[in-house]
Amino acid sequence: MSAQSDRYTIAVTRYFEAWNAPDTQARAKAVADAWTRDGSYTDPLADAGGHEEIIAVITAAREQFPGFAFRITGAVDGHHDTARFSWELVSEAGGASSGGGAAPVAGSDVITLDGEGRIRAVLGFLDRVPAGA
Repeated sequence: MSAQSDRYTIAVTRYFEAWNAPDTQARAKAVADAWTRDGSYTDPLADAGGHEEIIAVITAAREQFPGFAFRITGAVDGHHDTARFSWELVSEAGGASSGGGAAPVAGSDVITLDGEGRIRAVLGFLDRVPAGA
């Protein structure tokens, strides 16, 4: 693994640690570890800037889907300071969803990193969202 691809993998691992943090305190620490102070997160349902707003978006998603966790699907691909990856929301009890079918939410994200490997920006794309979300 090259140093550059390792950099992307570390950033994405920290990203998922933030999304899967079990409580507000752990989430705040994980967001601070993953994002720059003025980092952002944008997807079709949210536009957040700074740690507090990013934590609020993650908390809202965790509250909407209790018992679920985000996981990467496939490999991380990147060049320069940009990486992309796909993910899905899966039941923490095992399997893709509580009914054993497809994950209720799935998407792809593009992240931009600073020189230290922290996330400056996330552009999220939702490939699958339940009706009414």
